[in-house]
Amino acid sequence: MDMHTELPYPTTLLQDHSVMGTQLYLGVIVLALFATTVANAEIKVNCEKDSINVTWRIHPMLVPFAARHFLGNCMASRFNVLPSGEGNAEFNYKLDDCNFKRLMKGKKLLYKNELTFRPQPRSSPASYVYPIECVYPRPKGWIPPFLNAGSGVAEGRGGLKFHMLLLNERITAVAETNVIPLGSFMPIWATVAQESHQPLLLLMEECVAATTSELQANSNVYPIITNKGCLLDSEKGNSMFLQRYHSSAITLYLQSFKFGLGEEVYIHCKLLAWDPEVLSESKKACHYVKENERWELLDDPMQSSICDCCSRTCNTRSKRGDEWESNGFRHTSVLGPLIIMDPSQQNTHNASDVSIADQD
Repeated sequence: MDMHTELPYPTTLLQDHSVMGTQLYLGVIVLALFATTVANAEIKVNCEKDSINVTWRIHPMLVPFAARHFLGNCMASRFNVLPSGEGNAEFNYKLDDCNFKRLMKGKKLLYKNELTFRPQPRSSPASYVYPIECVYPRPKGWIPPFLNAGSGVAEGRGGLKFHMLLLNERITAVAETNVIPLGSFMPIWATVAQESHQPLLLLMEECVAATTSELQANSNVYPIITNKGCLLDSEKGNSMFLQRYHSSAITLYLQSFKFGLGEEVYIHCKLLAWDPEVLSESKKACHYVKENERWELLDDPMQSSICDCCSRTCNTRSKRGDEWESNGFRHTSVLGPLIIMDPSQQNTHNASDVSIADQD
């Protein structure tokens, strides 16, 4: 549209819009002032055994908006106006309330939530967010609800079903094609079905790419994961392990490579279901984080010293290794064929009509 063209709007309508714009502008200033005031508030957090107490000191200006302060989806359980004119909001709730997120990280249980100030309706973003976290030792034998089969006898041997799939690049569903542009990412999702089992941690011990579905002694391979769980391709490229949704699955976010370019490529992985509480140099999932210039342990960065051996040779001895692995906790999966193409040549190759899943 020509910027000098006269707009066919009535003058009164333009004036109304001008007034609305002024009101909106003032509203933004007020909200910004509210957010600054809240940011300077005093917040105290006390984590109890199975509950939490949060005290939030509120500026006098925000006392009329006491009902707009939340812990998760909970309003203050008690609110007092102090002699100074300030408000004192108390949140006393069980950790099962207020939409707390419960996470398992190594030997710790984390409960996470947010304090928010929402002067506008709930559908609008919060003007202020303050993270809340309580950390506890993980009780011995504790099983996350989604891992608890709820029936049968829990046991630690046999009957496990391993799967490996190629996901689409958005990690929202199984991939619809096996043709992958060079340099793009191919998320490989592996899982172990563990009904009626004690909780297990799925690890990728070794993964290589090959141009054949079966490995031979003289097979030409491209190493991806070596040294009992070290993602070698994260050091030379941009591959990584993604954060787990649960312990019995792992996602390898693998950047496609030039090996076997234009040919059928197969990903061979040795999977191991293991005790989540017994990580070691021989039982781990490590990737190189370039920003930190070090190897980090996926399941507990605080124990990343376990990964230091990725720069040399890791100790493969394990006190429980013979007992567990002889009971069927290890499995080899083969994924493919995959076809990695240079984008300039991709149109010359049609996708194979195959299922992008392991070949069991």
